[in-house]
Amino acid sequence: MIEFYYHPSPNPEKIALYLEETGLDYELMPVDTRKGEQHAPAFLKINPNAKTPAIVDTDTGATLFDSTAILLYLVDKTGQYRLPEDPVERGQALSWLMFIATGIGPYSGQCVHFRHFAPEGNDYAVNRYDFEARRHWGLINDHLADRQYMAGDTYGIVDMALWGWGDRVPFILDNQGIWSEYPHIKRLLDEIDERPAARGARALKSRHAFKTEMDDDARRHMFPQNAARG
Repeated sequence: MIEFYYHPSPNPEKIALYLEETGLDYELMPVDTRKGEQHAPAFLKINPNAKTPAIVDTDTGATLFDSTAILLYLVDKTGQYRLPEDPVERGQALSWLMFIATGIGPYSGQCVHFRHFAPEGNDYAVNRYDFEARRHWGLINDHLADRQYMAGDTYGIVDMALWGWGDRVPFILDNQGIWSEYPHIKRLLDEIDERPAARGARALKSRHAFKTEMDDDARRHMFPQNAARG
């Protein structure tokens, strides 16, 4: 049994997709970040970084946080969706997996923060993160121009990692027509969206009444550095 600490946001959705694809037995443990539940002492024992996702494997006692670490752990546990064995393909798979973890996620997240949630007057930050988010998504699109999947010839965890962020691209870049610039990404995301596991992963958010308002109380929990400034 996997205890899956979840909020309906990009990084947890990678794990939701993997769990649904593999049929691994799991219990959904909602963490409502806009209510500040990520700062609860019990959750901080699982993830001292106060972020979702996190898992507890009750079979082994292992506790993990960070979505990429969780994906790799679950691959080892289940034996499903392993990275390619060929050293050249494996190297590429690891590179793109980490590119998503250290590039796509952070730059997209900061782009969202400064564009949609930060106080006005952050033009430099918006320009910086918009440029980097676009650049990173452009590299993914170019990579997919002559291949069906992110790594090797089959669908795998690199595609799942990308899918977690994928449908947010129009919001990230504040452009509902952005898919005309990234047609190869859209093609892959559309293919994944047709999978039953993707529909199951998307449905998890309806199993708990997560707070959706970004009001002052939510900002205090989400951006405590501003609350500390008074």
